[in-house]
Amino acid sequence: MTLEHTIIDCWNRIGIRGDHSCARLQQHIHCRNCSVYGEAAQLNLQRAVGDGYQRDWAEHFRQPPASDAKHDSSSLVFRIGDEWLALPTSMFVLVAPQAMPHKLPHRSARGLAGIVNVGGKLVPCIALADLLGVSSEQSTPRSGRHTFARLLLVQWEQQSYALPVADLHGIVRYASASVRAPAATINKGLQRYLTGVIEQDGMMIGCLDAGLLGHQFARSLR
Repeated sequence: MTLEHTIIDCWNRIGIRGDHSCARLQQHIHCRNCSVYGEAAQLNLQRAVGDGYQRDWAEHFRQPPASDAKHDSSSLVFRIGDEWLALPTSMFVLVAPQAMPHKLPHRSARGLAGIVNVGGKLVPCIALADLLGVSSEQSTPRSGRHTFARLLLVQWEQQSYALPVADLHGIVRYASASVRAPAATINKGLQRYLTGVIEQDGMMIGCLDAGLLGHQFARSLR
């Protein structure tokens, strides 16, 4: 007699899945509380497994993990005009409401919009649209409850900078191996600052070079 034949599956006949005629059901309420059900579970776990079962699972665990599962990078995605762009999440300090920057006298560095108050602190404000050479206007205006301008506070070499953005998508995780080369049609000003392009939720997102941008941020204050 095989081990499977010794399992009494009374729960399927007179128990909770059967006609409820079991005398123990009134005491235990549910079959899982009964010792017969527990003993059957133990027998089921102790049953012998065939060679085919072991071979199939061994083959399953020998397979290398899918390459698209290696999400080893993360960035915060935002919009400037029509362009969806991203910077590494490690650069960001906080997201703040939009505020009007105040011009700095005798300062005309490209991209430097002035200083802005963020949480009671004055922070240099960098207009990425000017620095990257892209339009800050969107050709097809977006609308929605979560579509509004914000300030992104980033930090580079112990110095904070505020970046006004038109919209915020959020954090995306992706495999660094999936980053594509920027298209040749991208304008040269923006292309200079891109390390590549990723696709997320149907959007083409330009990954900005954090080191190059950080250098330009610092240079604007000299």
